Amino acid sequence: MFTLLGTADENLRTLETLLDADLHVRGDIMTISGKAGDVALAERVVEQLSDLQRRGQRVTPESVRHTFSMLTEGLHESPAEVLSLDILSRRGKTIRPKTLNQKRYVDAIDENTIVFGIGPAGTGKTYLAMAKAVQALQIKEVTRIILTRPAVEAGERLGFLPGTLNEKIDPYLRPLYDALNDMMDPESVTKLMQAGVIEVAPLAFMRGRTINDAFIILDEAQNTTREQMKMFLTRLGFNSKMIITGDVTQIDLPGGATSGLRAAAEILPNIDGIHFSELTSADVVRHRLVSQIVDAYQRYEDGQDLGNRAQRRDAQQRRGRR
Repeated sequence: MFTLLGTADENLRTLETLLDADLHVRGDIMTISGKAGDVALAERVVEQLSDLQRRGQRVTPESVRHTFSMLTEGLHESPAEVLSLDILSRRGKTIRPKTLNQKRYVDAIDENTIVFGIGPAGTGKTYLAMAKAVQALQIKEVTRIILTRPAVEAGERLGFLPGTLNEKIDPYLRPLYDALNDMMDPESVTKLMQAGVIEVAPLAFMRGRTINDAFIILDEAQNTTREQMKMFLTRLGFNSKMIITGDVTQIDLPGGATSGLRAAAEILPNIDGIHFSELTSADVVRHRLVSQIVDAYQRYEDGQDLGNRAQRRDAQQRRGRR
């Protein structure tokens, strides 16, 4: 019970904040009182947290919140199973999905050849894809990993930067290096990159290639054009897997160009072997404020869209009266 309640009862305090039922702990006994429905929900939450603990996982306020969220959504999956799925371990740190949508995303990567992970910042779409890529390399499902991103400022601004081409594009690819170094020893990453087992390159370098036996990740895909996305997808070779991640609310393409990620979502549904995973602000695993920021911007943008539509409708009505 002591480890379930957390250091200084932090898990208990989180439970009391989330649940309408009253929780009373004495020794190893927890008593739950309140309305029948509230008691039933509280019991399920505590049972799932106990199951998570029995699976060798440390219960934290974050896992309490995720367990509560999954159970209140009325879904059938067991939160304990979701939160105890290990993908990769390094130096005592284990990478695993932390929400139901993240687990579905990871399962989709196992079951499909091409997976689109679409969602706001902080939902783990790139990080989990990287973990699956490293896992696939370690168990020899693939012989190499290829990581790519579009350099959306590949024109004049990039040209003015000092250094060689690799030094110019390094800032665009740095997040991918950081994730790799978080999952593998930096010395191993360097050796594997020198051997060509791991390749990190801008999207333009993909043209004209057919890539076999590889785990390929395209990050920041919302900043591809429709033509670039088609070019990338048609690089797929035998025994390869592609993961495409992006956030359609953060498109930086100049001149109002159509996002390749948005176009793919309209063109490619219902093709066997291609899966679209949607993640939301509820799947954000960064600071709790990040999900609130995402929701606030979404509400603002929805309001702007409504206002713009109303203005266009009024303008059309005025023209009609003339």
